[in-house]
Amino acid sequence: MEERTRAYLRGRFRDHYRRTEITPPPAANEREWGYIPWTDGPDTTMVRHRSLLELGDLSEFLVRKRPRHVYFSAGRFRDPGASSMHDKDWQAADLVFDLDADHLPSVTLGEDSYAEMLAKCKDALVRLLEFLEDDFAFEDLEIVFSGGRGYHVHVRDENVLHLEREHRREIVDYVRGIGLEYDELIETETVAGLGRKTPTERRILQIEGGWGARIHDHFMAFIDELLAMEEDAALERLQAFDGIGEGKATATLNAARNNREGLEAGNVTVHTAIAQLAERFASKAVERDNAPIDEPVTTDTNRLIRLPGSLHGGSGLKTVRLARDEIDDFDPLVDAVPETFVGHEITVDVTDGGEVELCGDSFTVAEGDQTLPEYVAVFLMARGRAEKEKE
Repeated sequence: MEERTRAYLRGRFRDHYRRTEITPPPAANEREWGYIPWTDGPDTTMVRHRSLLELGDLSEFLVRKRPRHVYFSAGRFRDPGASSMHDKDWQAADLVFDLDADHLPSVTLGEDSYAEMLAKCKDALVRLLEFLEDDFAFEDLEIVFSGGRGYHVHVRDENVLHLEREHRREIVDYVRGIGLEYDELIETETVAGLGRKTPTERRILQIEGGWGARIHDHFMAFIDELLAMEEDAALERLQAFDGIGEGKATATLNAARNNREGLEAGNVTVHTAIAQLAERFASKAVERDNAPIDEPVTTDTNRLIRLPGSLHGGSGLKTVRLARDEIDDFDPLVDAVPETFVGHEITVDVTDGGEVELCGDSFTVAEGDQTLPEYVAVFLMARGRAEKEKE
């Protein structure tokens, strides 16, 4: 990035911060702060180990320094400005989740557009929130569009703030479906012969919530699909599974037809073939329903995370706090475009052209000198795809 481009972006970031009110996180004075300035060269230099006391008033700091990126720590410390983690004296930490479109299994890098990547990331966010709200019953959540490729979720319920890394790892494993044991989701009920050496038992899949409910949903969707087919097609569909031949397929189909109500209630032992089939859907549920978070972020009790309301120096977009009921309608390529950059045009030298989708419009940008809406030009410059042209 040329100095002329850096100088322009520094100035426009300052203009944005002059007209923007930034709300700091809770216990802001107990957190470490860091930022990346607009420095020369390909490498970025993080300025960190700062306390809010050292930065001064946050709004004034942002106007004065107009940083490329600005962060605060998930951790809370007695001395957040100390130069070593030991001397900071850790006290507590938010439970932070990071979803990055670049790391999603559903995203095909080089094929999916930026808009498509962000849409898939929002789908992953919704799945993550289902785990946090439904399975864990967390209540104090802050949801944030990162300004770049994904979303952050900060959990600040009192009962998670003091969790050590290994306990946070258990939460990671749960939402990722790592180490999920199907048998642990099965409850055994005695239905006859109570008190005998060999009572009759029934195995019930837990369907009230959690992974059991997710597995059951996939399993029942398959059963209903099967029952809607002609018999030959249904048998062929069943035999597509490894280890299911014609005889087992026939037994499975008959058991499904005769016990639809029991299966709906979670009774997966109506027939051995059904029980074996149901277990296969555990891996399917994990594959489709897990939350593909960046695992090290959640286990790190000292992690620096992007400040909501700040600008992302790699895109020129805002880091946006979202209420739970705003997620469905939120379009990051519209709602995260700073008003500061709207309503103006500037000329830039585009070095890497292509499609750009912003503010509800699609732009086909050619290489060379181009006069563009400022928000498009800032996006291209921030991503290293254009340089500021001389005035």
